Amino acid sequence: MAQARVKVRRPAFGSERFAVFAECLLTGVWIAVASLGVVTYPAAFAAGARHLRRRIRHEAGGWREFVADFRTALRRGWVVGLAGWAVAGAVWVDVLAARAGIPGGPFVGAVGLFALIAVVVALLRAAAVWTPGDSWRALLSDAGRRTLLDPVGSFLIVGGLGVVVLSAAFVAPLAVPVLGAVVAAALAVEERYRHR
Repeated sequence: MAQARVKVRRPAFGSERFAVFAECLLTGVWIAVASLGVVTYPAAFAAGARHLRRRIRHEAGGWREFVADFRTALRRGWVVGLAGWAVAGAVWVDVLAARAGIPGGPFVGAVGLFALIAVVVALLRAAAVWTPGDSWRALLSDAGRRTLLDPVGSFLIVGGLGVVVLSAAFVAPLAVPVLGAVVAAALAVEERYRHR
């Protein structure tokens, strides 16, 4: 008796990469929705990063797992979000001082902007490695060190943030899904740093 041959279909070239890219864009929308609580953005980015890690490892997970991770990260993450807004407010005061013509104002404004960018990069790096039970303080401390010790990786994340800003400048709604791509960039930078 002859057996019928079954031809195994391979995925089309690039389809897996496109699926991950599409998942990044969807995750960006989830992050944007979860960030509407003003101080919830660290937890939203952490939940988004954890979702993308699951997707890359071919583990099950969807909206429900994202929401569960978001709630867990929010328990202490809201404090980080509040502190982030305080830093942004301090930088805004620096920029106002620079515009007012105060002596040394431009220098103080530039230092403030660079400090804000470093804080945002450290936050994204911390969110990229967050897992339930992690201390935000320890995550941010380690991420701050990695931000300084890995300037190439930090610059890559800054480039991703630049894409979000440019997307918002050209077509504002486009910045929402691109947030997921920034999280994916932070994941890639952290993986690169881990294997150095």
